[in-house]
Amino acid sequence: MERIVGLWRNMTKPEALALAPQIEDWFQARGWTVLTEWEDITRSKPDFLISLGGDGTLLQAAREASSYKIPVLGVNFGRLGFLCEIEREEVFRALEQILREDFEIQERLMLSAVIKQDGQDNISQLVLNDVVFSREGREGLITLQANLSGEPTVSYPADGLIVSTPTGSTAYSLSAGGPIISPNVQAILLTPLAAHSLSARPMLVSDEEEIQILLANGEKCMVTFDGRQSIVLHAGQTVIIKTAPIKALLIRLGARSFPQVVREKLRDRWHE
Repeated sequence: MERIVGLWRNMTKPEALALAPQIEDWFQARGWTVLTEWEDITRSKPDFLISLGGDGTLLQAAREASSYKIPVLGVNFGRLGFLCEIEREEVFRALEQILREDFEIQERLMLSAVIKQDGQDNISQLVLNDVVFSREGREGLITLQANLSGEPTVSYPADGLIVSTPTGSTAYSLSAGGPIISPNVQAILLTPLAAHSLSARPMLVSDEEEIQILLANGEKCMVTFDGRQSIVLHAGQTVIIKTAPIKALLIRLGARSFPQVVREKLRDRWHE
């Protein structure tokens, strides 16, 4: 049976582009077919995909691959790298381990976000990290109301609001003061941005909840999906966020536990 691997490269990182041909030669010497074009990858559905970049590159690769149930191995060429499984110097040792089938596939919760106006679906997005609401330009304070399963729950007068997965808890939400959530926890996190009320606190809700976000005060705000696509949300529109029916699949080699990753990445605040 033909063995196939796909490469997802960050085209802005010269070191990632330099490593890609070496990986391609390594696999071809072992009889594998290597695909680098997304059209070929979706058509052939390789055994797994290698992401060469940082966390942002891995997010994009895992999100796109999720629809085809292709697991992704993240190689870190970025700075922080909470999500990437290995560093660049570990690549070939890690690939040997994968060929020995000494790995596991971890499922990561994803979110489906749908924007509604006048009862009609306007835009639908699949996200792995977060949906971010933020005031636009010189717009003043906005208020975002969160309803859980149709019931008004909390109001956030703030500069914005982050609705994230456990995967996204270590991204923008973390910098906004939100908690770090283990990827094994099935939950959705709401973190306000510069809240103007002491009662506007981060909230962790069940992954079974349907979350409705309404612009309760203000004419408009920006909504950004996984940091890649933004739209303007106007008063009267609602964003419905819930757990997506598919999962992102990440390859884990067991080299580092989640507590170890947190300790390493936040080592500037770690005291031995």
